[in-house]
Amino acid sequence: MANEPHETKLARWAKRGTSGTEPIPAATVIPIRDGRDGVEALMLRRNSKIAFGGMWVFPGGRVDPGDWITAAPDDDLQASRCAAVREAMEEAGLEIDSNALVTLSHWTPPAITPRRYLTWFFLAPAPAGKVVVDGGEIHEHMWMSTKRAFSLRDAGEIEIAPPTWVTLHTLAAWRSVAETLDAVRARDPERFETHIAIEDGGPTALWHGDAGWSTSDATAPGPRHRLRMHRRGWAYERTA
Repeated sequence: MANEPHETKLARWAKRGTSGTEPIPAATVIPIRDGRDGVEALMLRRNSKIAFGGMWVFPGGRVDPGDWITAAPDDDLQASRCAAVREAMEEAGLEIDSNALVTLSHWTPPAITPRRYLTWFFLAPAPAGKVVVDGGEIHEHMWMSTKRAFSLRDAGEIEIAPPTWVTLHTLAAWRSVAETLDAVRARDPERFETHIAIEDGGPTALWHGDAGWSTSDATAPGPRHRLRMHRRGWAYERTA
């Protein structure tokens, strides 16, 4: 099951029921740069033998004890900023200034997920320097526009998780790094708590504002805020 598609894993976990695992604080940083087809994000392919194995992700990982040194005991946001900077260096060899981080969103995974990472997502302008991956946890890297990432995913050439997909979808709204960072600074970070509903075509991730979110019922009439991860393709709906 190591190479099982993520949407298949979600469906299997949903049938199994609540895992009850303790959530783990984590952080992700999305280095972005201006590209020919718009904003490009740095993405990394994780080793198939570790958490989120084989998936294409942004640099990131769990918040380590050392990340709390400059943070108040209950300031998970500050500790996560430290973790984001550290992970960018460890996984991609990029030195990112913590003052350059812009808070984008926070993600709480479904209760059914075996390993639950409560993750802050940050944006940062790509620093100067060459991306260097370690060949251990990370095997490849690629700068991807939203268009390219979705094209590769739809063709089955890469696998990405729902938070990554939605983040890329969000980045597609802006034409440059400057425009992206200005827009994100001007709004509050959005919080996503994922609930999973199983439909005939496959699993659907539901978020705040969706009529079916509280009951994990994709058929509930009303506003929509969801990602359908069905066999015929992925589709984001948001009317809420």
